[in-house]
Amino acid sequence: MKKPAGVPGGLSRFRMDFAYDGTDFAGWAKQPGLRTVQSEVISALETIFGPSENDFAMRIAGRTDAGVHASHQVLHFDLDQEQLSRLGRTALTPKRMQRLTPVDIGIQSIALAPEGFHARFSATGRSYEYTIVDALCKPDPLRHRYVLTTGKKLDVALMRDAAIGLLGVRDFGAFCRPRAGSTTIRELRMLDVEREKDGKILIRLEADAFCHNMVRASVGGLCGVGEGRLGGEELWAIQQAAVRTAKFKVVAPQGLNLVGVSYPPDAELASQAQKTRNKRDLDDISV
Repeated sequence: MKKPAGVPGGLSRFRMDFAYDGTDFAGWAKQPGLRTVQSEVISALETIFGPSENDFAMRIAGRTDAGVHASHQVLHFDLDQEQLSRLGRTALTPKRMQRLTPVDIGIQSIALAPEGFHARFSATGRSYEYTIVDALCKPDPLRHRYVLTTGKKLDVALMRDAAIGLLGVRDFGAFCRPRAGSTTIRELRMLDVEREKDGKILIRLEADAFCHNMVRASVGGLCGVGEGRLGGEELWAIQQAAVRTAKFKVVAPQGLNLVGVSYPPDAELASQAQKTRNKRDLDDISV
């Protein structure tokens, strides 16, 4: 098997695209004694390739907290030649990985990564959706694991107007849990609020990256506007102050879904990764 160039130590890097229902996971990241998405993926890989002291140098496009879902997530992992030899003449296919992972994880694709690819640092954007069922919706018990349910009526028009003022390159310190050494400056490219035909409210967000709690805190702020507890200008002032506030809450995780990760053309993967490393420490991101 030909390995891609640009991976140190004679390793072959693989990209895996996958999805998961986050309900029964304690988030993405491996944690002692807890069921996480990463621990399940590592277990599947170790079944094929044997134990790995460094968890196959696995990196994720964006870590998710407990209860957060992903319909399209991306990771990479590295294999040395000894590990690769365990494949023999067989291939590492999505079907083979799927047989070793639980039903709440879905393996979409696995392939050798292009030169310079880094699942986190090469990414140019992440897209999320947050779904809300308010007082104007009929209860849907089949979807309660994937929506925020509130007995209050939300004014979507006010939420949409308030969202416009948050777009652009800004300091989102008011919406992020601060972490040492990490910046809270992000480029929020899309923040759209729509009421769907069935009455549910869908909030779409896209940014170059999201800092810890930024998505759920932003949705919490918009809900405050929709409930009439906050004005749009007040929310904008909170954002400009870039300081955490108690005027709105971080909403529950089950309504949140990572729906996409964007990357540049293959020839730009390495330069994008270096650019991102120079800009911020993305290893502190989770939502």
